[in-house]
Amino acid sequence: IYIYIMAVLTFFQLPPPFVKLSFILFLCRSFSESSDKGWFRSLFVHKVDARKDAHSNLLSKKETSNLYKIQFHNIKPECLEAYNTLEAEVQKRLHQDQDYPCEVVGSWNTWYGEQDQAVHIWRYRGGYPALTECLTKLNNNKEYLEFRKERAKMLISRRNQLLLEFSFWNEPLPRPGPNIYEMRTYYLKPGTMIEWGNHWARAIKYRQENNEAVGGFFSQIGDLYVVHHLWAYENLQSREDTRNTAWQKEGWDANVYYTVPLIRSMESRIMIPTKSSPLQ
Repeated sequence: IYIYIMAVLTFFQLPPPFVKLSFILFLCRSFSESSDKGWFRSLFVHKVDARKDAHSNLLSKKETSNLYKIQFHNIKPECLEAYNTLEAEVQKRLHQDQDYPCEVVGSWNTWYGEQDQAVHIWRYRGGYPALTECLTKLNNNKEYLEFRKERAKMLISRRNQLLLEFSFWNEPLPRPGPNIYEMRTYYLKPGTMIEWGNHWARAIKYRQENNEAVGGFFSQIGDLYVVHHLWAYENLQSREDTRNTAWQKEGWDANVYYTVPLIRSMESRIMIPTKSSPLQ
């Protein structure tokens, strides 16, 4: 603003300093009182149109109505083996019972990251109505309620989130092993989910060569503006090689450059699938 004002003063060759000062004050007051559509303000202000829809509708898959739940269970170290056995039995029974509209996508124990932790991802085909139906039936299932009491004795803490899957990511499907899995979790700045999705819709093509992309999700309930990317690798060296290869592809560096500023914090878990996990 100062540069523009001084240019005007020079052009009109205005006299003594006190006259210049009065003229500067007049211009500043005029600019501050002008509307958003003023020519001068338009040089500095970028007007953004209001978004017409929720990011959950813009980024999630339209052809499916899948809802996902992710569970993080922190287990007493001495109970880890017993916990895995008990959880596997319950998952097996729920899969065999067609009356429950849910299925486990994958179950893991954290190898590197938070120790003595189990991570489970569940799919509810039919969205929120399927989730509600399943929870209602489970809360009336005496056997399941006994399982929860037994499991509670083994846990230190637990938390969960409800997720939707990005439209441009692969749907997580059962795969043979052995594999290790990496869950990279990004805590985004509020309001940046659309921008994140736009960049990754282009970038995901750089990470498909070795079939490493398993699933991409964003939170709906629980911690908000959270993204989970799930990757599969043969081993840690394969992970290193695959990630290095991505940097050799033109365009990958641009994705990293534009998405890093959107992140508040991030973490990585290396996980080993349990024996009962459909993702091996």
